Formats: sequence, structure tokens, C-alpha cells
Amino acid sequence: MAKHATDERMRHAVFVFSEDQLGYKFSETHPFNQKRLVLTIDLLEKMNALSSDLFVPARIATDEELLLAHDERYIDIVKKASRGEITPEAGESYGIGTDDTPIFENMHEASARLVGGTLTAVDYVMEGKAQHALNLGGGLHHGFKGKASGFCIYNDSSVAINYLKKNYNARVLYIDTDAHHGDGVQWSFYDDPDVCTVSIHETGRYLFPGTGNINERGSGQGYGTSFNFPIDAFTEDESFLEIYRTSIREITEFFKPDVILTQNGADAHYLDPLTHLYGTMEIYKEIPKIAHELAHEYCGGRWIGVGGGGYDIWRVVPRAWSLIWMEMNNIPSPTGKLPESWLKKWQPESPVKLIETWEDPPNMYKPIPRKAEITDKNAQMLNKALYMMRNR
Repeated sequence: MAKHATDERMRHAVFVFSEDQLGYKFSETHPFNQKRLVLTIDLLEKMNALSSDLFVPARIATDEELLLAHDERYIDIVKKASRGEITPEAGESYGIGTDDTPIFENMHEASARLVGGTLTAVDYVMEGKAQHALNLGGGLHHGFKGKASGFCIYNDSSVAINYLKKNYNARVLYIDTDAHHGDGVQWSFYDDPDVCTVSIHETGRYLFPGTGNINERGSGQGYGTSFNFPIDAFTEDESFLEIYRTSIREITEFFKPDVILTQNGADAHYLDPLTHLYGTMEIYKEIPKIAHELAHEYCGGRWIGVGGGGYDIWRVVPRAWSLIWMEMNNIPSPTGKLPESWLKKWQPESPVKLIETWEDPPNMYKPIPRKAEITDKNAQMLNKALYMMRNR
């Protein structure tokens, strides 16, 4: 990997954000709602965990940069859709104009801004300006080379990984803990030995996109660098974390990356309306903690984080995403009540009763009758996946 001089004033972390990132908006009723960025930032500021000097503006990715992961024809179609020059019917073969990814004004610029935010995070880390960087506006992992999918128009992680390879000659470990399989990123690097993709997600048996089986292991020179851990619906914290802790540490030791890129979807939580997992805030404390440890053990601290899914924007996402930033800055995980000023500001606007503490309330859901069966099934899956890795 290319070496770069380290600025003596290197910061622990920078927070990439621009108001323009809020322009990625399909409609008032669409489940993908960037209001969650505003809620998270306000929560961090009211915790005195985020100050103005740590913000870095998100730039717009250039067409040349988008071409690192997308077809020229597709980019042109997105631009035309942005200007109202194609109908939804004409865009459907490109995945736009659908119920999941409807056309909206200036969608190209808004999407390119999210990609540019992740590229900004990459440059800060790889140029030694910060050890860690967080772009919560990114994480659109379903986008394909020539097609939008699952709320994702451009795939910022795929662009960023190719950018890391091209500009920094880096081996990249991509870790995706969104409840949905990180299909767009996986397929982008399925035959690439210098990119390792890991996805822990709800099994595709009942959930979009239906992929991410353990036998999806890469192809050609990239065989053995794609890892999937599909967990059963109704999986709870203990089983999720056993899979995460065990797999991530062993895969990192095996792959020996130069940099870690984590996609931090917050939709594995019990309250998320689009998934069927039974996670709590406990998994969102642990996920960034282990990524942080591994970044320092193997990558000189180089860790880039992006957002992703998360559709309970009031009760779940702000708390979960705040924990990533706090971990990046060595701030102990908070306990007890959320700031009263944050609760008073947002409760009148929230359609649901806000959870008032960093921890989830006890007895949030009824005990799962099949807990032992689900846990055992997940353990068997983990053992099989690790056996395949060790005997590649």
C-alpha cells in the first residue's frame, strides 16, 4: 500500500456531512428518510460529542469517479431522470422509477453527493488527516453497475473501494452488518483477491434481496474472499454477536487488510419495520467496538464508516449511529437517559413515543419460543462457513 505522510495534527475522527445530503429523498412517505442524519447529529451535539471543527463537507463525486463502479450509460440515464427527461417506465429497466427507487428531481446530484461524502472520508483517512472518518449519508450497498436497487442509485462503497485500490493501492476489508445482504458490493468484487467482503444479514429466505448464502464465496482469483453469514429471522443479540465476534476477527487475521470499511445499517433492531431480526442497542455498542480494535491491530487505525439501512429513524437510528462516532473518538458508551433537550425538541414531531434512554427498555418484546432452535441453527451456519474458510 502506498505510504503517506502523517499530519502531526491528525484527528481521531472526522464527521463528513453537508446539508445537501438531505436532498437524497424519494418522497414524503418513502421509508428511506435522511431526517435520521439530522436526528443523529443533533443527539451527538447535545451530548457534547460532536463539535463544528470535526465536520468535513461532503463533495460531489465526479463522473470519472462514478465510472469506477457504474456504466456510463447508466449514469446518463440517472442524469436524464434527474431532469425529468425520461418516464418511470423508461427507467424501470435501470431500476429507477420503481416503487423502491422512484425518480426525484436532481437525483443524480443528490446521489453523487453521497458517493462524494464517502470519497471524502477515504481521503481523510488515507492521507493521514484522521485515523477514522464517518459518512453516515453513505452505505448504499444495493446499487449495481448498471442498475439501481433497494433504495440505492449509486453504490458509494463500491466506488470507494475501487478508489482506494486505484489511488492508494490498498487491500480493503468491507464489513456489512445491515440486516439486508450487501449484494451490490459483493458482486462488484466477487473475483477480486484484494477486496474481502463480509456480510452478516437476515437470511434471504424472507427478506430482500434474497442473496447472501454461505456458498457465495467469490470466483476466480477472488475465490475465498467473499463471506456471508445469513442468520435466521428472530435472531437475538447473543447469537448475532457470537457470529460477528468470531467471524470478523478470524477473517481479518486471514485477509490482513490495509484499511477497513464498515457499512453500519441499523435495521437489525427489533423495532425496524422492514426486517425480522430481534437485535437491541447491545449489538450497536459492540459492532463498532470490535471494528475499532481490528483497525488498530491490523490497519494502523485506518477505519472508514458509512451508514446504510435503518427505518425506525426516531427510536433506533440516532442512538445506534451515535455509538459509532463515540467509539471512533474513544468516548465510553453512554448509559442512562438521553439529553432532555433532545427529547423535548423531537418528541412533538415524532409519530411514536421516543425511547428516553440509551439502553432499550426491558421486556421490549415477548420471549421467542424458538430461541434455542434459532441459536443452534445460526451456530451450525457459522461453523460451516468457518470450516469452508479454513479449508479453502
